[in-house]
Amino acid sequence: MSLEELLGKRSATSYAEQHRFVMGLLEAGRIKPLKRSGTNGKKPALHLEYWLVEEAPDHAAYQEELLYHTTPRIDVDYYLRHLAVYEKERAAVRAVHEFLREGSDGLLQEMSFNERSFQIWGEEKFLLQGAGKTVWKHCGFEMAELNCYRTAEPFSYYAHHRRIPQKILVVENKDTFFSMRRHLLEGARTLLGEEIGTLVYGAGKRVVSSFREFSLSAEPYMKEAANELLYFGDLDYEGIGIYENLSEALAAPWEIRPFAAAYLAMLRKGDGIVLPQTKERQNRKIAGDFFACFKAADVLAMTRILEAGRYIPQEILHMEDF
Repeated sequence: MSLEELLGKRSATSYAEQHRFVMGLLEAGRIKPLKRSGTNGKKPALHLEYWLVEEAPDHAAYQEELLYHTTPRIDVDYYLRHLAVYEKERAAVRAVHEFLREGSDGLLQEMSFNERSFQIWGEEKFLLQGAGKTVWKHCGFEMAELNCYRTAEPFSYYAHHRRIPQKILVVENKDTFFSMRRHLLEGARTLLGEEIGTLVYGAGKRVVSSFREFSLSAEPYMKEAANELLYFGDLDYEGIGIYENLSEALAAPWEIRPFAAAYLAMLRKGDGIVLPQTKERQNRKIAGDFFACFKAADVLAMTRILEAGRYIPQEILHMEDF
């Protein structure tokens, strides 16, 4: 702060009064001179700029609150060692205190993270997107003690039947999903010679997040271990990558394999025509798990297409092909 700002209305008083005022602040430790700012050239001289010294906060009340007015279910050790942190997080900690004191039985009922967040703090996103995790940890709890589940991204599907066992086909693109659905709705029992019980719309890369919590998002009949999961997408690096990421994301006992009949039909139909060029900036890193599901001759045909900078969209197939 400049000397002029520090003096404020006292600028109209005598210089002796101004000097006494500034020296009083210095002696009380309220300000410190910024020596490089120079002096005002008067006698006795005053510096032209000063640092304001913040008063150390009195945390005695917070210490008492933690020790004598906080439910023993909260471990207050961390906050007693970091009272400045408690001052910052106090409102959230008191909300935990009230919840545990008045409604801790609510932890017995499993619910989503956003639902639990609103239940405790009155903000549905405070737990996962705010400081909720940190506050809960500082209170001495593990995340598991919240008794919450993560909500999976919902996926769109068409259940042609719910018999078990069945084949469930995940389709990357919307047009192909609708065409296959229409084919089955019109009375067909098979797709490319395979009896498919359920079609799932993958929506491109979103399918990975949707299926990461397959055990939570799927209908009971879908989760039967006897079922077979199949995947069908574009024959390009991105489509193959989606399959491999999905395969990795699925937890045991579920596994997924390519819908071989559809990929082979794409190869046959794409033979001898000018295929579109691969889209720019595609991630070309694939592990090769996809190709392990095909015969050597078919793998060779696929890799030739990819290495030539071409691809086959799954929309090459339509109702007549199914």
